[in-house]
Amino acid sequence: MKNIKLEKINSHNEWDTVKEIIVGTAKGAVPTLTWNYDSSITEDKIIKAQELCKEAYPEWYIEEVEEDLDALVGVIETFGAKVLRPTPYNQKNFFGTPDWKSNGYNSYNARDLYLVIGNSVIESPSYIESRYYEPTAYYDIFYKYFENGFKWIAGPKPLLNYEVYKPLYKDSDNKTLTEEDIKHKELSKGRVETLHKLSENEILFEAANTLRMGKDLLFLASISGNLKAAKWLKSILEPDYNVHITTEIYRSSHIDSTILALKPGLVMLNDKRVNENNCPKLFSNWDKIYFGEDIAPISDKELEFQNNVRDPIAKKLDNLGFKNNLHDMSSPWVGMNFLSLDKSTVVVDERQIKLIKVLENHKFTVIPVKMRHMYTMLGGIHCATLDTVRDSKLESYFE
Repeated sequence: MKNIKLEKINSHNEWDTVKEIIVGTAKGAVPTLTWNYDSSITEDKIIKAQELCKEAYPEWYIEEVEEDLDALVGVIETFGAKVLRPTPYNQKNFFGTPDWKSNGYNSYNARDLYLVIGNSVIESPSYIESRYYEPTAYYDIFYKYFENGFKWIAGPKPLLNYEVYKPLYKDSDNKTLTEEDIKHKELSKGRVETLHKLSENEILFEAANTLRMGKDLLFLASISGNLKAAKWLKSILEPDYNVHITTEIYRSSHIDSTILALKPGLVMLNDKRVNENNCPKLFSNWDKIYFGEDIAPISDKELEFQNNVRDPIAKKLDNLGFKNNLHDMSSPWVGMNFLSLDKSTVVVDERQIKLIKVLENHKFTVIPVKMRHMYTMLGGIHCATLDTVRDSKLESYFE
C-alpha cells in the first residue's frame, strides 16, 4: 500500500463512474464459532469444532471463490478503475468481551460494514459477534486514504450480552408461507428462511442496509439493522443528508437484493418483496423496473455442497454448543446483487440471463461475471465490493 497513490474518498451514490474500489477476499475464511462464557464449552469441544470446520471451507472451494473475485477485479480494472484488496487476518484466532467469545469469519463482503458517504466513512456495529474485528482487515486501505483526509466515524461497539434477535414468528416451523417464502422454497429446492426480529437494546446495523442516492439515504430496518441505528445515522448525517427509513419491504437482511438504484430516476425493485402498496414513497416519481420472479435458482452445485457438507457440520457444531453460521445461505435474490460501474454499465452474475436481458432492454451495457459460490459466501457482486471513489458530486435527486 505504501507506493499506491489514491485519490480523496468521494462516493455519493451507486451509479456515477467508479474510479477506485475495494474488492473483498475469501482467503482465510472459516466458519464462526461463538459461545457465551457461562456455557459448557471446553477445550476438547473447541478442538473437535475446529476439526469439523476444516471440511466446510475446503481448499478447492476457496480457490474457486478467489478465481471469481480475481476475474471481477480484471473486469473493473479493464473499465479503468483502481482496485484495492483487504489484508485478511487470522480468522481462526478467538477474541471476546467479558460476556462472550468468538473467532472471525472472512473479509469477503467488503460493503457489509463500511458505509461511504461523500468524504466520510462510517464503520457500522454489526449484531454478529464474529464480525467484531472484521473492519480491521480494511484498515491498511483506509489509513492510506487518511493521508488525503476524510471523516472516519465508527459506531459504538455493542455489548451483545443479551438475546440479540428472536424468531419473527412464535412458531417458525408452522407459520403460513408468504408468496416470497414459496418462491424462495422453489428456487432453493426446499429451503425456507427463518426470519428474526432484531433487538432495540443497542445501535445495531450493517452498512449494507443503506442505499445511497446523493443527499438521500434509504435505510432498511431488518434483522441486520434496527431503528435505533437509523436514529443514530440521522443524528450524525442530518441536516446535510436526509435519512429515510423503510420497515415493510424485507424482513431478513441487507437492502441490495431488494432495491437497487441504477441512475437518477430509475430504480430496480424485487417484485417478490416490493409492490405499489409498500414501495417507499421516495420513489413515487421514479421509473421502476420490477424484477424477481424470474431470478435464476441457486445452482445445484452450491445446494449440494450446502445440504451434504455444511448443514451436517452445522448440526454437529450446534450439538457441541457453538453458535455458527454454517446453516446460512443467501437468498436466491442475491442474484440481483449487481455493481454499477457508471450510469450505463453494470456487472451482473452470468447465470442471471433474464435479468441481463431486462437491463439490456433498458439500454444498459451488461458485463457478466462468474460468481460460483456467492450464496454460501453470503454475498453477491455488490456485497463483495465497496466503491471509495466515484466521479461524482453531492446532488439531490428527489426535489
